[in-house]
Amino acid sequence: MATVTTYGQLPEAEHSAQLRRAVVASTIGTSIEWYDFFLYGTAAGLVFGKLFFPHEDPYSATLLSFGTYFVGFAARPVGAAIFGHYGDRIGRKATLIATLLCMGIATFLVAFVPTYASVGIWGAVMLTVLRAVQGIGVGGEWGGSVLLAMEWSRTHGQRGLVASWPQFGVPCGLFLANLAVLVFSAWVSGDQFLVWGWRIPFALSIILVGVGLWIRLGILETPVFQQLLDNNKIERAPIAEVFKKQPREILLSALLRISEQAPFYIFTAFIFAYAVNTLKMSRDLILAAVMVAACVSFVTIPLSGHISDRIGRKRMYLIGVVAVGLFGFLYFGMVDTAIPSAVFIAIVLSLIPHDIQCGPQAALIAESFTPRLRYSGASLGYQLASIIAGGPAPLIAAALFAHYQSGNAIAIYIAACAVVSLVAAALMPDYTGQDISTEYDER
Repeated sequence: MATVTTYGQLPEAEHSAQLRRAVVASTIGTSIEWYDFFLYGTAAGLVFGKLFFPHEDPYSATLLSFGTYFVGFAARPVGAAIFGHYGDRIGRKATLIATLLCMGIATFLVAFVPTYASVGIWGAVMLTVLRAVQGIGVGGEWGGSVLLAMEWSRTHGQRGLVASWPQFGVPCGLFLANLAVLVFSAWVSGDQFLVWGWRIPFALSIILVGVGLWIRLGILETPVFQQLLDNNKIERAPIAEVFKKQPREILLSALLRISEQAPFYIFTAFIFAYAVNTLKMSRDLILAAVMVAACVSFVTIPLSGHISDRIGRKRMYLIGVVAVGLFGFLYFGMVDTAIPSAVFIAIVLSLIPHDIQCGPQAALIAESFTPRLRYSGASLGYQLASIIAGGPAPLIAAALFAHYQSGNAIAIYIAACAVVSLVAAALMPDYTGQDISTEYDER
């Protein structure tokens, strides 16, 4: 990064303070947005089918519920394009404030959506619209959070670790979302959780949004973007320009994420419908297991990012791809026993192969794009995977099980995702330890 020019304008102590603030702002903000996003996924697996599609059989209601869930993923590339444009035009900080408001307000309003019993199918329509707004918000969040942290990094040798902290927001949001559902399902007795208890975690998200805004308003713009402003290198149409200049990196970024994102949503969203509705296991057991898995990720994500600074992003990522491709068979072998202890262990271990990819992924993708197009390119590449991986994964898993009545079919699907990502990651450029503050066409 601009270690000599831009960074030299700040005293060491002040730069260190800004780096800490940027990392905290990125991590907390991302945690809040992922809390909002995962809360919907948990509710989709547990209650939305019953409340918004009550006249369908359980399988069809689950599919329809995950259909509204998919809308959020389909909207994420739209958010990446909208906020990527402004992130490369007006800056990382201002854009991140907008994404937080977009996501938080939509999640808060989900708490007040009337069910089928009150307004018929219009409840599902309103839910779908709010889910789309959620997706647009989170579509712009990731790129900005990663750049806010990574572009404040003081040395080229620590970007993997620094950029992994916004990724830390994923398990943090997952933990908070499941904790909220677990606490309120225990506090609200019996069927009352289905009637109104599930709404409370959505309503409480507005408090988290206030905290996130307060933190993000107190940080400075990144030195890399400030350097672009100073040198008058802001693109007028960054989205069009990045498709013209770096289409290969966009495509590879999307494809290498398939083995990270598709299994993740099988392990954290589909598992609720599968274990609770199909295997007739305790909802609280599955919630607790996913929460413990998220706690493991608190360590494995930054650790994987740190190791990538030592052995290289690509090498670390490929290790994770192979691990997740093999783990799917062990996972469903254990889950299908329906033995509580085996299911618990399988879920707790499930995010480790994911985290080996997730840790270095932020830097691997973001470093591949030239500074003036970085927000747009990284966001588009990252979020396009939502359409081909994260969004359809629970639907594909449900359809595969319905047809084959075996978890092994889903494990084969995970392995196929790993093959695609293995090729994409192998072709991805690796800028570990290199200067990424200059435009690549000027080197």
